[in-house]
Amino acid sequence: MAGLTTGGPNVDVSLLYEINGAARHAPAWLDRVVSLAGEYGILLALVLLVLWCWRGARRHDESAAVESVAALVWAPLAAGMALLVNVPLREFVGRQRPFRQHEGLQVLDPAFGWGLGRTEFSFVSGHTTLAMALGVGLFVANRKFGLVGIGLAFAEGLCRVYMGIHYPTDIIGGLALGTAVVLLLAPLAMAALTPLVRAVARSRRCGRLVRAKHLALPRPVGLPQAQTPPTHESDLAA
Repeated sequence: MAGLTTGGPNVDVSLLYEINGAARHAPAWLDRVVSLAGEYGILLALVLLVLWCWRGARRHDESAAVESVAALVWAPLAAGMALLVNVPLREFVGRQRPFRQHEGLQVLDPAFGWGLGRTEFSFVSGHTTLAMALGVGLFVANRKFGLVGIGLAFAEGLCRVYMGIHYPTDIIGGLALGTAVVLLLAPLAMAALTPLVRAVARSRRCGRLVRAKHLALPRPVGLPQAQTPPTHESDLAA
């Protein structure tokens, strides 16, 4: 893994300097916005996107709602599993952060303002892994929301390189890891989660977590009401 731990005059490092170099010419407020978005904002947006998708999924019929909600439950679970896989992977690769290997980088990590710094290894990007897992998990539940989520994951990766705390290949690795964990384990996860979500949907107390309460449809206005035909007894009385 020495090829990853020691940077040199290669495409990876060249892209790092080109993307991060934009921070030197950008206004300070823009650098601050990008750093906050790359550290917290995009991940928060993905969480809100999952919740918004769940809100819409609850309005479907039972079969579609159960399938969609099961996929939405799998999305954060898969993201957590991807982060767990990344822990030994980082230790195995042992790649130092780019600002520890190369001079002249503009580091925009908000953590440096708090004196925390970055001591963990660089490959793969945990933020990008988490964002991509949520985005692909959303795609399994809803194509439209999923495409937005995947787009946010790519934006997360770009922000991390712009901030000077990841190489581009760290981002590619994060995108691949997040995608692989979600898709490879999705059949097993959905087989386990779908019956559980279906049981919740049919529960009186927790059913609204899966399906919204449906209101009775109003009677159409202007349509004549059906009249009850006269009985035989009423004919005799007349």
